[in-house]
Amino acid sequence: MVVSSSGSGGVSEIVRNRKLLLGIGFLVQGLRCFPWMGVNFFLKDGLRVDPSTLQILQNSANLPMVAKPLYGILSDSFYIFAQHPFLQAVSWIAICTSGISFLSITFYLLLGNLGASIVEVANDAIVAETAKQSTSSKNTKSSSSGELQSFVWMASSIGGVLGNLIGGVMIDKFSPQRMFFIFGILLTFQFLITLFVHESSLDLPKAPTNVGFRKQLSQLMIALKKPEILYSVIWLSLSYAVIPALTGTMFFYQTQHLKIESSLLGMSKVFGQAAMLLWGIVYNRHLKSISSRKLIAAVQVTMAIFMVSDYLFLNGVYQRIGLPDSVYVIVFSGLLEVLYFFKVLPFNVLMAQLCPPGFEGSVMAFVTSAVALALIVSGYLGVALASFVGVKGDDFSGLPRGLLIQAACTILPVFWCSWIPEDVKSKAKGKEN
Repeated sequence: MVVSSSGSGGVSEIVRNRKLLLGIGFLVQGLRCFPWMGVNFFLKDGLRVDPSTLQILQNSANLPMVAKPLYGILSDSFYIFAQHPFLQAVSWIAICTSGISFLSITFYLLLGNLGASIVEVANDAIVAETAKQSTSSKNTKSSSSGELQSFVWMASSIGGVLGNLIGGVMIDKFSPQRMFFIFGILLTFQFLITLFVHESSLDLPKAPTNVGFRKQLSQLMIALKKPEILYSVIWLSLSYAVIPALTGTMFFYQTQHLKIESSLLGMSKVFGQAAMLLWGIVYNRHLKSISSRKLIAAVQVTMAIFMVSDYLFLNGVYQRIGLPDSVYVIVFSGLLEVLYFFKVLPFNVLMAQLCPPGFEGSVMAFVTSAVALALIVSGYLGVALASFVGVKGDDFSGLPRGLLIQAACTILPVFWCSWIPEDVKSKAKGKEN
């Protein structure tokens, strides 16, 4: 590392600073589900939007995430220390201090996600750079290369647990506007904390001053043309894009048709986030030695199985064997919602190994933006699928058929898993055998 001359004390301080910044950043990132729960109920009950409109807004609000490569290139070219969640704080506070209409809330959500995407680019770059240093260090065990990814994964999961738990309780007692204001104040505190963490204390590599934007973009394109990186990103993107998401439709089905209380929906999301936290712990302790390709494929198959389970649920199979709807929604629906992202952890560990030195911010930003775009496509396809099977208003008779189509689409990417390369640990294990 660059600070080797500072001794072990300097290294320890750098690690603490990085973990402090990343821990807070990913914790708050997980807490974003707290105001978004208020957004969903406000749109449904306050503005009286239909399921398709809700889902279109949910996905369109993520459009700023697609521009992450631009932020990453700027970060690599000019070393912008973009940690401060200023735009997020301003946007969420502005929502509750002005007259809220569909257009105004759309604008502020776009602005907030723009700020979030800039912060996430910087955080992802720190994670990738630290993982790269851990892998290349002679004094570090190779098994530690995924520890930081697991740490930030767990921080985000803890934030998700707290956000959904508190949000599920508060949505019945407070207005959505008050939830927006509380989150805005929390982001303000995060902003103040990051002001005291100096860039130099993180010991991150400085971008060459003679590398301009155009040259950096050209070098990034060369890196992305490497088959092991390009095919991996294409597979991950397609594995999300080909699945028509029915999140808005399922939200209305659970709240309008099943009359599931908001506190139970909050508990469902808490269960899901707790499962994500457990996944991070289990992966870090027991699964890092397993091929990332095998883990990702296993997650994809499990997602399809859970979608078939939802089909059985809608047809009353579980109700006939005595399982209450509320229990199924809390456990199975909560788990399915987060299963989508289980494959991100092993994929990020793999990408940290493949990422070219010096371009961690740009490459990881490209990965996350590709996933964001894929999720947007997935959401729009979900709207089209809901229309195709005849789901509208309070008529959910076509939803079971939509779930079977969704499950079939989910299993398709498994046949292309050979696009994901074997990671370093799998190759090393193969040579030993």
